[in-house]
Amino acid sequence: MKTRIRPAAVAGRFYPADAASLRQMIQSFLATAPRTGGDPKAIIAPHAGYVYSGPIAASAYASWAAARDTIRRVVLVGPSHFVPFRGLALPSSEAFETPLGEVPVDREALQRLLALPRVQLLDEAHTNEHSLEVQLPFLQTVLNRFSIVPVLAGQASDSEVCAVLEALWGGPETRFVISSDLSHYLDSPTARRVDRATAKAIEGLRPEDISEEQACGRIPIRGLLAAARGHDLRVQTLDLRNSGDTAGSPSRVVGYGAFAFVPAGA
Repeated sequence: MKTRIRPAAVAGRFYPADAASLRQMIQSFLATAPRTGGDPKAIIAPHAGYVYSGPIAASAYASWAAARDTIRRVVLVGPSHFVPFRGLALPSSEAFETPLGEVPVDREALQRLLALPRVQLLDEAHTNEHSLEVQLPFLQTVLNRFSIVPVLAGQASDSEVCAVLEALWGGPETRFVISSDLSHYLDSPTARRVDRATAKAIEGLRPEDISEEQACGRIPIRGLLAAARGHDLRVQTLDLRNSGDTAGSPSRVVGYGAFAFVPAGA
């Protein structure tokens, strides 16, 4: 039977469709990303076009460079922008494709998640969704051999997202990426103020303080914050900027943040 591949949906729009250009762009972002201590169990990274949010995302992914041979599975959770549904959606695909190649899906992990309430197979939600796809080339550049568990969040509670993370928590071989941008379409000074408040809520592990207006991926973020409380993780804000700082007009911006979740004693 032919392997079911989820083809790239936003190559050539959100990031270069040419493999060499894509690799060079990501490597240039990583080369200037700040290096921080710790080995994050989870990161939050933005999902806009690379010219806008790529430098901020690189700040999160650079923190995994030292663990490139340790990390074998990455659970990605992001918001569904185009298809509304209740709960969390998984794909039937066996791999996701980008210009840098195919990334295998951990099918056994998907089967475990399907045993949870409010988790379903819903390829329709994954077909055109960019929130997970734009994370893959960064992972392909930073890590060695790994599989992914792609999860899209619809209308879901903190506890439902947290249950998905807990089911696959694992050890150092398993990491989590929460995909989210922050404020949308404010002027740059207002966005900075709103995004700083969001960063403080994330650092304080306060999911109740993150609203729809503060982060499009608030549902996955809130679930991760609930899990982080139970696992005694602390949060480092690695980068906090907006599109007015990178490649857009300061009059109407989108906010981006990079955050690392590390053991409290690290």
